[in-house]
Order: sequence, then structure tokens, then C-alpha cells
Amino acid sequence: MRYGFTTGSCAAAAAKAAAYMLLMGRKKTEITIETPKGILYHAKILDIDLKENQVSCAVEKDGGDDPDITTGTWIYAKVSYGKEGEKFLIEGGTGVGRVTRPGLDQPLHHAAINHVPREMIQREVMEVCRAADYEGSLRIEISVPEGEKLSKHTFNPRLGIVGGISILGTSGIVEPMSSQALLDTIQVELRQRKALGFDYVAVSPGNYGLAFMKNTYGYDLDRSVKCSNFIGETIDMAVELEFQNLLLTGHIGKLIKVAGGIMNTHSREADCRMELLAAFSIQEDMESCQVKRILECVTTEEAIPILKESGKLQDIMNKIVEKICYYMEYRGKGKIKTDCILYANEFGELAKSREAEKWFTLLEQEQEQ
Repeated sequence: MRYGFTTGSCAAAAAKAAAYMLLMGRKKTEITIETPKGILYHAKILDIDLKENQVSCAVEKDGGDDPDITTGTWIYAKVSYGKEGEKFLIEGGTGVGRVTRPGLDQPLHHAAINHVPREMIQREVMEVCRAADYEGSLRIEISVPEGEKLSKHTFNPRLGIVGGISILGTSGIVEPMSSQALLDTIQVELRQRKALGFDYVAVSPGNYGLAFMKNTYGYDLDRSVKCSNFIGETIDMAVELEFQNLLLTGHIGKLIKVAGGIMNTHSREADCRMELLAAFSIQEDMESCQVKRILECVTTEEAIPILKESGKLQDIMNKIVEKICYYMEYRGKGKIKTDCILYANEFGELAKSREAEKWFTLLEQEQEQ
């Protein structure tokens, strides 16, 4: 599998090339930088605009074999002479988002160019300055012409980053099939919520959970955290950040796995939905012929009418929710109190933990703020 390079690496490469052309007065069509991972990035330099007092150029983002929404995007850097007394000013231009909420990598109102890319840009440009024997100041502007349009397909609007994408990357490379970027996003959302002063957090695997809460209870969970399949890792992060309470809302087809102690709900990790439903059904003394029918079902939604037919649907769902909370608190080592709301697309709410009702008051008050 071929790795790619982050927007941060692209920005650093473009900035280094632009600085070289400004200070040396010569065109540069290729440049090499060293990523924090220690891997060299040999970048082609595109769309060069060479002027006496400023130079701009671009590097095309290559996501390798794990492409994302920014793959193929041109990341621009414009380097110009700075004011006397300045050393390096790194700023965001068109298509680079701005921070509007606390708890992110950069302070409020700053360009969403994270600290590692900033360090990379400064290090690479300083190397050029030393080679050119230049001790003055430089202004570096990073821009992404398509950034504002692309940002609508990222987590940035949820995080309070407006006007464009973020310039990201901690290692400088994009590793194929890596889930680290998603885990990093979950951590950012949790950290941001903590910075806003909350000691409780509502979590949902995805958009269905958000839609369910809005349609059923009239609460917009836009401020909640999307944890995808990473239930366990999300709990770990919440505990590390010292959250006191966590509400998990999700579809029976995903959360039934948590009732079996499975903390990564992706189908490639584990899929024992029907077996778990059958086990809970046996515990509630369902007839063996009905349990067998459950085991023959393809989806949990298909199994629910069988549970209703037995007259034991509510008892079984209550047991499932109880077990989900048990395993979440076990994962959290008793340091976080958890609640759960379980639903199905066709049947709506199936069950909720005993103290889930208190969340509606909390969330309603928060929504009014």
C-alpha cells in the first residue's frame, strides 16, 4: 500500500519552494522536505507566480492509497518580505478555515493551520533562509482555492472552523487504511466540549442516531460527538478528559454488539448480532422455535417483530440496555457514569437506561444557551 502526504506537508513544501524562489531569484519546479515521520517528500511545484517582492506556488495533495476529500487539491503558499521586527508570520488565506470555538489546536480567530504544520513550514523556510544567508522577516500565507467548498464535506463545520479546510497532520504522511484521522477528530470534539465547560457528553455512532434524537425528542444533537465504530476508544478519551457522564444513542444493529462487550462495532471486527439477540431471548425464556427464527434473520430490524410476537420485546431490550451500560462502565473502569438509548428505524425507541430521562433536561437546557 502506498502512503500519501498531509495538507501540512503540502503547505510546508509549497512554502519552502516559494521562499527559495523569492530569496534565490530562481525558479524551482521540485522541492524536498522531511516529514516528522522521517520520510522525505519530493514534491512537484505547480502554478508558479514569481514576482520581485513575493512568490506563490502550489503543491497537489496526494492521499496515497487512502485518499480523502482533499486528494487532488492544490495547496498554495505565498511568501513575501515581512515587516521589520517580524520573523515569521504564518497566516491562512482563501479556503483555509478560521477557528470560532475554543478547545481546538489553534486559538480563537486564528487560521486553522495546526501547530505541527506550522512547525514544519517554519523549519523548512528557515533552512532556505540559512542557505540564502537571509536574516530578515518573511510573511507566509497558505491558501486552498477549493477549501471552502471542500470543508462542507469535512468535520470542520461541526468543530466551529469556518470558511475552509484545516491544514493538518502530525506525522506528515497519510497511512493507508488508517483510522487515526477519525480517532483524532473524536478526540478534538471531546476536548473542545470539555473546554466549553461541560462534564457530560452525548455520543452517537453516526447520523442516524442524531436524526433519531431530533425526530423523537426534538433535540438537535449537533453538539454531540460522532464516535463511528470506536465506542471503546471514545470512552477511553472521555475518561482521560475527566467527563463524568456519557450518553450513547444508537441503533440496535450496532449497539447490540456493545451488549456483548464488543467495543469496536465495525463488521470486520465482529458480527454476532443475531447470536446476542438469541442469547438475550433465551434468558427471557422465549420458545426455542422463535429463537431459531431470530438466528435465521439477516438484520436486527427483521428480528424485532419476532420479539414483539413473543410478548417479551420490552424485557429483552431492557436487558440489552442494562448490559450496554455495564460494559461501557467496565471499559471506563468505573470512572464515568453511562446511559443508553436504543432505537430501531421502523419501531422507534426500544429501550433506555433508568437515568436517561435526566439527559433530556440537560440537553434541552444546553440547546437554549
